[in-house]
Order: sequence, then structure tokens, then C-alpha cells
Amino acid sequence: MVQSLSVGAIHHVRMTVTDVERSRAFYTSVLGFQVAAEMPATTDDPVSVGLATALMGGVVLINGSTLFGLRPAGESHIASGDRFDEHRMGLDHISFSVPALSDLEAAARLLDERAVPHGEIRDLPAFGIYVLAFRDPDNIQLELTAPRS
Repeated sequence: MVQSLSVGAIHHVRMTVTDVERSRAFYTSVLGFQVAAEMPATTDDPVSVGLATALMGGVVLINGSTLFGLRPAGESHIASGDRFDEHRMGLDHISFSVPALSDLEAAARLLDERAVPHGEIRDLPAFGIYVLAFRDPDNIQLELTAPRS
């Protein structure tokens, strides 16, 4: 009898967003992601149909080995003004790694230039890290994390 599964690193994350193009622009221009897969122009062949089905109207982005998908929220959620809230059941935040504290400082300057509100860089010695928190266009809480050295 198997006691538990043995899993490795997270393969990918897919977020539900109100505006795929707006979020795509944010994640590519602010966090440096590139487009790995997007909706095909047509679905005239089985490969395109499979891609369209998997993407669900969205896009897959990549940065290093991190795959990050974006898909549209349902119309009823968009119409109701539904927003992300880390206090509801589900996701609290996503944290992306950066190499050093100096990268967090550079990120804070970039976020300021792009008018993206953010917190202060916090020192968390108990965890051996520094973190910088901010939010994406749908209010999804994000962090950048650097090792404390």
C-alpha cells in the first residue's frame, strides 16, 4: 500500500484572471515572462483543437523553468466585480525567487516606475529570506523572495 505520493517541484501554475491581455502585459513587462503557448488562430486541425482546449482561452508564459498560465474568468465573475481575496479558501500568494537583496531593491524601483503599489522589503531572518510583496492587476498577491546572506 502506498503511504503517500512522492512529488517534485511545481510543474506549472495557472491563474484565472479578468482580462488575459492585461495580465499577459503585466507578467511579461514587469516580471519578464515570455509567451510559451497561446490560443491558435484557427482550430482546423487536431493539434490546434487540443491546444485551444488546454488553454481555455488563455496563454502560457515562461520564465526560466517556471510555467505560468493565465485563463479568463467566467463572465458572471467579471460582471459581479469579483476580485481575488487571499482570505477566502484557496490561494494566498505566489512567491517568485530572485538571486539577491539587490534584485529586490531594483524590483521596488521598477514597480515604482510602473506605478505598481508594493510593500517595503521585509527581512524574515527566521526563514532566511527577504520578501517584497505587491499585487497583479486582479489583486492577486505576489512576492519576490531573495535569500538572506
